[in-house]
Parts: sequence; C-alpha cells; structure tokens
Amino acid sequence: MTQYPVLSCTAIDAREPRALAEFYRALLGLHYRPGDEAPPPPQADDTDWIVLLDDEEHRVLAVQAKPDLRPSTWPSEEVPMQLHMDFRVPDAAALETQRARAEQLGARLLMDRSADPHEPLHVMADPEGHPFCLLVG
Repeated sequence: MTQYPVLSCTAIDAREPRALAEFYRALLGLHYRPGDEAPPPPQADDTDWIVLLDDEEHRVLAVQAKPDLRPSTWPSEEVPMQLHMDFRVPDAAALETQRARAEQLGARLLMDRSADPHEPLHVMADPEGHPFCLLVG
C-alpha cells in the first residue's frame, strides 16, 4: 500500500457522453477501455460511463452521462467552470497546431493568451462547454 492515494482518472459530465468521449479520444490520442466502444449500428448507444485509456492501458479520463448539465459560461461566473484541465505542449508552434486540431474536433476558443511571454496558452471549451487550456510548458 502506498502512503497516498493515486489519482485513477478524472471524470467529466456530459449531456452526450459518447460525443465528448470521442472528442477527448481524438484530441489526446486515447482509446476506449475494452467494452466501452460504441455499439455497432443499428444498436442504440445508451452508455452512461465511458473510460478512456492511454497506450499503457492507464485510465486517463472518464465521461459520464449528465443529461441536465448546464455548460460553463466562463469567464462569467453565472455557471462556474467547476473543472478545468490543462494540456501541455512543447512550444508555440505546437500550441497553434493543437489549437487548430481542437477546433477541428469541435472545441471553441474562449481566450487567446498565446502572446504571453511567461505562459503562452489558449483557453478552449470542449463540445460540452467545459473549459480547458492548451499551454506551453
């Protein structure tokens, strides 16, 4: 037994869990835990808990159904962000490449701080409205 608990993964709520899982699967290069793949058509996909794994089969992210989720209105605090993930890239060129990839996958830009000399970053919203950062670090 270790002295401290170890984070297994982060779970994130979604109105459409499959769509959000697919967004993060593509963005982060993850894959589905065996059994969490989408069912073949014409079967309905009523999956309410989806786990994404890295290449070493470690859990990275889980997506759970929350049909009444209200998207964050960040930077307004009307509906707070409640969760925020940061994704590191090696340099400014990678920052722009990953921003474009995220947008192609359905994310939208919330704030552009790419010119910040101390911590260049983009604040993005995933397709469900959860803010996340792409940052050089």
